[in-house]
Amino acid sequence: MIPARWLDYLYPPSCHFCDAPLRKGRYLCDACRAKLHPIATPFCLRCGMPFDGALPDHFECHQCRGQDLSFEFARAAYLARDEARELMHSFKYEKQLHLHRDLASLAADAWDDPRLATQTAPPWTLVPVPLHWRRKQWRWFNQAEEIARTLARERNLPLVKALRRVRYTTQQTRLHRRARLENLRGAFRLARRVARRQPLRGKPVLLIDDVFTTGSTANECARVLKAEAGAEKVVVLTVLRG
Repeated sequence: MIPARWLDYLYPPSCHFCDAPLRKGRYLCDACRAKLHPIATPFCLRCGMPFDGALPDHFECHQCRGQDLSFEFARAAYLARDEARELMHSFKYEKQLHLHRDLASLAADAWDDPRLATQTAPPWTLVPVPLHWRRKQWRWFNQAEEIARTLARERNLPLVKALRRVRYTTQQTRLHRRARLENLRGAFRLARRVARRQPLRGKPVLLIDDVFTTGSTANECARVLKAEAGAEKVVVLTVLRG
């Protein structure tokens, strides 16, 4: 990871969209942040998909109802639209790594959800969704890991890089739901040191990723974390909801 002081030197703090001058370490001004689309109730309590109108208190969408999901629920902070999508695209594909602090700040807005705000004992352990080494070599960083590291530092929570991606897969954005599930089968394993030491056994895990779309990636990661690492429960937290 590039030290923060170097990022501030390479990218003098100003808004990514309007160039308004900002304090050190920020690249999204309040006015542009207000243009984003936060996810608020009502939404599906399992996958976090937002809906219009009045819904029952314990509503689950048709995609989740009856599904045997490995994660307890998924919560995203904002919809992947307009400025939010552009911000994430710049971070991931244009290698604008300095945006990781603003993206982590956006993800933290989902902590208002009372299911996340409740203090757990032991506390949440953050686990980033891994990249395959070939993709990480091309991108030279893992976007989920950068966001998770910032959240862990700011929330004073432990972070464990518990997973590794052992199989290179077609990009999920090109596939429909069923194909995504097949594409990811067997794609993740525990990191070897985690398999040996079992630091997650009996603990609640917060799985961190950049975007939640169908939940296929999150579900396979959660399955491995429970079956192989002994996690008590797995909740998914992302910046955006596709």
